Amino acid sequence: MAHSIKISYSACHGCVNCIKSCPTEAIRVINGSITIIKDLCIDCGECLRACARKALGLDDDDWELIYTHGLVEAIPDPTFFAQFGSFWYPDAARTALSDRGIDLLVDESEDAFDLAAYASARIIEESSSDHLPLISTYCPSVIRLIQLQFPELLSRIIPVENPLEIAAELWRSRTKSYAPLTLFAPCPAKITLIRDPIGREPSPIQHIVAIRKVVHTLMASGVKVSQFDKSLPSNWRFATWAIRGGETKHISKFASRELTVLAVSGLRNTIDLLQQLELGRFRGVDFVECRTCDLGCFGGVAAPESRFLSHLRNRHVETEWSLTPERTDELASMYDRTKLWKTREPIPSKQRLPLSSDLTEAMSRMKQMKAIFAEMPHIDCGACGRPSCKAMAEDIVREQGEITDCVFKLREGISSLANQILSLANAQPHTLKKSRI
Repeated sequence: MAHSIKISYSACHGCVNCIKSCPTEAIRVINGSITIIKDLCIDCGECLRACARKALGLDDDDWELIYTHGLVEAIPDPTFFAQFGSFWYPDAARTALSDRGIDLLVDESEDAFDLAAYASARIIEESSSDHLPLISTYCPSVIRLIQLQFPELLSRIIPVENPLEIAAELWRSRTKSYAPLTLFAPCPAKITLIRDPIGREPSPIQHIVAIRKVVHTLMASGVKVSQFDKSLPSNWRFATWAIRGGETKHISKFASRELTVLAVSGLRNTIDLLQQLELGRFRGVDFVECRTCDLGCFGGVAAPESRFLSHLRNRHVETEWSLTPERTDELASMYDRTKLWKTREPIPSKQRLPLSSDLTEAMSRMKQMKAIFAEMPHIDCGACGRPSCKAMAEDIVREQGEITDCVFKLREGISSLANQILSLANAQPHTLKKSRI
């Protein structure tokens, strides 16, 4: 499992703020340097928010190099259109980019998001009540979180491909072109979606660039757009997926019955919902939309604008939700004729690295780890460079740490040694000791 976080070792001062923010305990700070355990990272971006020294960053592609090599065929994440402070209507952004040799694949995005919503509605309605609610696949961090911490919920993940991938497939099938495609991504999770896809073949998208880089390039050029449509055309419904509840609203429009849906955002809320869902507390709910970023994808760390302003702008752009019978028939035909909407493979669980390849040795190490953990202070201070005392005990058993890495155990050791030294200092040879008889 790959991740999309890069480390600037020279900027890291070993403050351990990042390890406390990671929900999967994927980060260690040893000898003053950060280490990320790739198999545990879900690319939620919480460590980037916590790092004040910018020692952690996005491992995206070189935008300047891509931009200077001619026409750019770009798939915009729905968050992209609300990132502009001076002209934030979607048509203005599209016009401004077109004037600079950047072609946004809006038509394909329209069809891809409509198709994903239509397919989701069909699958929900065809599923038995015992198998509901189903879980959205749109947020890659949520899928990876389920793989690691909630494997019992994997069967509830709806088998519908991420619409960003569908848009790329549609464009290639229609144009028969193999020109490189670039995704404008709002978060590290969308970068990993392309580089290390789950449940599908390698992505048809070649490049991924943080949205903030594209926006900064556009704004720095002093662009001005005099004429543009201030409404949101019907084919821009997909832009609402950037906001919490946008996906569920879109899916509900294609359902033949009223759906009961839940939409949550924020890492803590997402984990809380998944925990309750694992306990079976959402009977009667049809679909669950989860986003690890606050307020939806607008909260992504690669989005330059305030998530609150982006949220406000998106809510105030009028959207056409009425679907003509012709459009519904067109989507039904795409649903039956192509399988671009369907995930290719079941999503597997992702287990933590075993303590040993030998079962007997693994059980022995597990017993040793529990014994070490029992002696720990259990306050999870992070001073040892691990996120918790349990993680510390595991690292010791894996021979990746020592008990004295814990400052409390080190202090106990020093205190014990000091007492021994004092005892030795006061000791006398037995030949000099006076008998009390």
